[in-house]
Amino acid sequence: MVDAKKIDQAKAEKLLAQVKDALNTRFLPTYQSLITWFEKDIVNTDKIATGVGSQPNGENFYNFQLKASTTTALTANEIHEIGLAEVARITKEMVAIKNKVGFEGDLQAFFTFVKTGSQFFYPNTDEGRKTYITDVEVYLEQINKQLPNFFGMLPKAELVVKRVEAFREQDGAAQHYFPGAPNGSRPGTYYIHLSDMNSLPKNEMEGVAYHEGNPGHHMQISIAQERTDIPQFRTQASFTAYQEGWGLYAELLAKEMGGYKNDFSDFGRLVNEIWRAVRLVVDTGLHSKGWTEAEAIAYFEDNTPVSPQAIISEVRRYIVIPGQATAYKIGMLKILELRAHAEKELADRFDIKAFHDTILGGGAMPLSILERRVNTWIANNK
Repeated sequence: MVDAKKIDQAKAEKLLAQVKDALNTRFLPTYQSLITWFEKDIVNTDKIATGVGSQPNGENFYNFQLKASTTTALTANEIHEIGLAEVARITKEMVAIKNKVGFEGDLQAFFTFVKTGSQFFYPNTDEGRKTYITDVEVYLEQINKQLPNFFGMLPKAELVVKRVEAFREQDGAAQHYFPGAPNGSRPGTYYIHLSDMNSLPKNEMEGVAYHEGNPGHHMQISIAQERTDIPQFRTQASFTAYQEGWGLYAELLAKEMGGYKNDFSDFGRLVNEIWRAVRLVVDTGLHSKGWTEAEAIAYFEDNTPVSPQAIISEVRRYIVIPGQATAYKIGMLKILELRAHAEKELADRFDIKAFHDTILGGGAMPLSILERRVNTWIANNK
């Protein structure tokens, strides 16, 4: 603000001093006391990390967590079986692409090939970082041209692609989307951690860009925020199964819109999808079927090309946040199910633009309410 001449130096120094005092006298002691509590409480934890199913009333607690995360009545066993089926289906598609590109080894060997081949990464230089962002912008520009063919509602807010600021950038951290202003005055931003280019495979970049940008979170969040014909709380509501379900659906929709012309990029899309399918198996395995952390890690390694460090981080996330990771794939599958149902019921009356407007036009909501909304739309158009 000083550089922009929106605040004078004297006022800035006073504010900075107040912030420093608050950090040192309020925030720091609070965090130190929290650390001390954890250090004392660690004696009460199990020596081997286990799921909540082993705890008193753990099964009921986990079922509650699944209901809260997926906004459905699916049981742990049902979600586990859905996950196994999805992993098997996606694996077949991966093998088909492996064979199409002429790779002669098995799928595990192909995983190693795409994880380690230098052709699948940009140089770990400033030029490589600049090229990564430029290429992402090209992918999004191509998809943006197709948006009017698939959506009636389009966001007013622009979408920009940026490197994460140096003060919060981390090697290998997940790309993410930051919403624009509801009135469109500030663009939505797709942020990318570019400090370590070796953690950003080329074959996965396209799918992630569609998930975080268009037709993914930028479309979904911007359209919701810009609605004036629904209660304001619905323009800001948050339901993981809906939001991340849309993000995953958007990755697949982008293929229909002309994306993934490169077979390796399409394989990257499948990597993103099987990652979320594995979550259904591993999360329920840990909390409902007595899996150990080691068993969960082994299943992850057997079925994905995800790095060992990321797998360990993922599994530990599932252990401490039961059920949350199941929301993504369950949300995607529900949207696909609703689309298939609408196409069958409406036949030649089905309008893809109207369907997508129905999904996005009411803001985020539980999947059960989304299903009711789509069924009402179908009835009104029969």
